[in-house]
Amino acid sequence: MEAARRAALTRTRTNLQRRQNRALGLNRKGSALLSVLVGTGLLLNGWPGVLSATEVGVAVSPLSERRSVANGIASYYGKGHHGKKTANGETFDMYKLTAAHRSLPFGSRVKVTNLSNNRSIVVRINDRGPFVAGRIIDLSQAAAEQLEMIREGIVGVKLEVLESPGARELSVR
Repeated sequence: MEAARRAALTRTRTNLQRRQNRALGLNRKGSALLSVLVGTGLLLNGWPGVLSATEVGVAVSPLSERRSVANGIASYYGKGHHGKKTANGETFDMYKLTAAHRSLPFGSRVKVTNLSNNRSIVVRINDRGPFVAGRIIDLSQAAAEQLEMIREGIVGVKLEVLESPGARELSVR
């Protein structure tokens, strides 16, 4: 029984990694190359302008003191959270253009671009998350619909901080 459970967990992790790689536009060769670069330290230390990359496929580079860019995986949340309190005390409305981020100050405005179709929107950070490894932002359902990512569930995105009440840098853990 325990072996079957471990095998199912391994399959789930493998499938999740494949979905994330597809969302970032990576194939098996691209994933292998990225792994080699991370393993040799080139991604973390050798590319100019890269501050950190705490997970495969995510790099952050500063544009100015108050503006930064990050690439990674986005997901969305909706019905299950609609009407509940967000981390900043607001009531979550799945029909508004809002998002959850781990470290950006509440009220920050972030331009999110779907890398698979180049659609962009501006969302306001009003919650904390995502709480799934490998993801950098959770979008409201309205934001996900405008980015045309509902069917996929998760997609590769580029985040660009447009305005932030604090001077905190974009974190992508």
